[in-house]
Amino acid sequence: MRTTTDRALIRSRFLAVDVANVADVLDDLGHRDQALGTDFACVAGRERLAGWAFTISGAMSDAPGRDPLKAQACSQIGPDEVSVWEGNGLGVCYFGELVAIGMMQRGSPGAVLDGGVRDRKWLHEIGFTTFSRYPTSVQTSGRWRVETWQQPVTLPGASGQPVDIEPGDFVLGDDDGVIVIPAALVDVVLEAAETMTDKEIDVRAAIRNGMTLADAMTQFGRI
Repeated sequence: MRTTTDRALIRSRFLAVDVANVADVLDDLGHRDQALGTDFACVAGRERLAGWAFTISGAMSDAPGRDPLKAQACSQIGPDEVSVWEGNGLGVCYFGELVAIGMMQRGSPGAVLDGGVRDRKWLHEIGFTTFSRYPTSVQTSGRWRVETWQQPVTLPGASGQPVDIEPGDFVLGDDDGVIVIPAALVDVVLEAAETMTDKEIDVRAAIRNGMTLADAMTQFGRI
């Protein structure tokens, strides 16, 4: 069981490595289908997201009125946790600025949504990093609602294979997309990604100092 301090430290270290390097490490470990679909993009915030998965699942519903389970779910998210929303929402937003403020107050740095989000201007202003499949102004009231949270979810994957996400897996997002690291692999993936990052710094410096690409590949191997 990781302490709150351990979780925060791991998150800070992941923020210093790139999604692309993590993807390569996962490939080497045989986990080749961990990247989310290519239409997941940063629509608000700082364009780098890292945190432990707090899963939320919902479905289209024409039930009238508000969504009480959404408030319950969002009020249970904890520090350094990223809400990961499953639900096949058709053109609707799962939340906007006010829900984001509530999650931020509990220490959440951002969210990943298999669906839409709105209030992008305000999300950007408060620094709530949000990756979603599309922006939309359409609210969920009478259209979509939360059903469960902190249960396994499945989101579309970049390779065509769905990505299964368990509560407590690690989520990393940047300009190259979003990738999910299974909880059991967090330590080994992080250490390998840090080593790869250090190597890239050396390669970059060598090429800038005049080394040819061919020589760099010979000296450093895969680059």
